[in-house]
Amino acid sequence: MTTTPPPVRQIRDISGLMDHASHVLATRMAAAFTELGITPRAYCVLFHAQEAERTQIQLAELADLDKTTMVVTVDELEKAGLAERRPAATDRRARIVSVTEEGARAVVRGTAIADRVHRELLETLPQPEREMFLTALTNLVEGHLAEPVEVERTVRRARRARGQ
Repeated sequence: MTTTPPPVRQIRDISGLMDHASHVLATRMAAAFTELGITPRAYCVLFHAQEAERTQIQLAELADLDKTTMVVTVDELEKAGLAERRPAATDRRARIVSVTEEGARAVVRGTAIADRVHRELLETLPQPEREMFLTALTNLVEGHLAEPVEVERTVRRARRARGQ
């Protein structure tokens, strides 16, 4: 059996860099949200529920959560007194997630936490690179990386606590 060396990469492993950055940012965000006593996922649901009257299904789509995770998240929010479910006016089978006054205060505090974590990240870059980084990342996620492509085998998403 002959051993041949692996090919030399011609381009940096962008997938690995983005996966690592996403994971570390998610852990930093989760750690920061412990001061509020909720997860970034719960904050994301509260944030979007406060923006407009939305059903659990709509919020799950916005927060990128499956149905089961969404139900568990709203259960946690209800138990903490931050949100409550109520029937939708247009479809009694659908449930609206309504943010309580305490939940609204959590959204304000959570927004400050998320902004702080993001600011700390950006401050690690030299000033001229910050805007370039944000512009480049925005261009990617609004352009070439806006939508996943169809594949035969399901691509498993990395485990993460994605806030927004």
